[in-house]
Amino acid sequence: MPPVRDAHTTNSEDQPEKPHFLQDVKTGFALVIGNMGLRHLTYVASIANLGMVPISFILLAELETHGTPPPLIGVILACFGGGVLLPIVQSLVLSFFKWDGITDMQFVGIDNYAQMLSADPTFWKAFLNQILYLIICVTIQMGAGLGIACLLMTITRGREALKVLYLMPAVISTTAIALLFQRIYSLDPPGLINSLLSAVGLGAVDRAWLSDVSTVLAAVSVPEGWRFLGLYTIILYAALLSVPRELEEAAALDGANAWQIFVKIRFPHIRPVWATTMVMVVTYGLRGFDIPYLLTNGGPGQSSELVTTYMYKTAFVSTNYGYASAISVFIVIECLVAVALIFGLFRKGND
Repeated sequence: MPPVRDAHTTNSEDQPEKPHFLQDVKTGFALVIGNMGLRHLTYVASIANLGMVPISFILLAELETHGTPPPLIGVILACFGGGVLLPIVQSLVLSFFKWDGITDMQFVGIDNYAQMLSADPTFWKAFLNQILYLIICVTIQMGAGLGIACLLMTITRGREALKVLYLMPAVISTTAIALLFQRIYSLDPPGLINSLLSAVGLGAVDRAWLSDVSTVLAAVSVPEGWRFLGLYTIILYAALLSVPRELEEAAALDGANAWQIFVKIRFPHIRPVWATTMVMVVTYGLRGFDIPYLLTNGGPGQSSELVTTYMYKTAFVSTNYGYASAISVFIVIECLVAVALIFGLFRKGND
């Protein structure tokens, strides 16, 4: 069987200049918009409050292409800076003070950061929980999302209805999702999970999933992963639709199987959209707060405490706004580091 060429393979004598990664991301999203429809994509992005993510990449690509920002891009960047950067700067300034919200602020330098990094075991417990929470969310949203998107490519009937069903969790309120999964995990009366276990003869493993320290973190992570699974499925599905059919048909004629077509043709083509979607998933997972807080409030003990829930309780329960601001700065930094790592890995893959 002749070897299957990679989707980006070209002859050495006429190989074009390799596009920059950000420009490649912009092109990828343009392909997605072409297959989803601009209105549909805007609606999907607004559901998850993630519309600024693809817009930011497109703006960065434009800045890199033109050198200086066009007037419209300059206005958008100014609004972005005022709406996003200003609160971050304010939190950064407040992190150097001790303040309870009532008395005068007291400058303490880097004491809040020193306490957070070296003298606060609760913070590090919450950080480790956050990493495990993120791994579960990424596995569900990106792994299952890509799998479902590939399955949608094989379905000819009812595809639009399935896409609507996949998006339904994203439009359900957070409180409703928390109540739904609280009922699913219930021990008395038996919820869906315990009822299914009993029905198949595994009643011995029934438990209160939200009260057991060994299962609670996974139990609060699954609803977050399920919540936006449909959103990322549709994005990846639209990216797969942009793959030229003639490349897949040529590979199939050469004897390539489905896995080879995916690895050599489909995935290289959707790589920019995959990278940007991964940024959405990771940054949103690192900022996850509402569902874990509503389900367990970080308990039992600190078994499901996340950095975000710990920050919230430090600010609004303990009224230690300076220390909470230091934690918020840490969250911003870890998001930036995560984005840099993702882009670094995908740039390396493109080299």
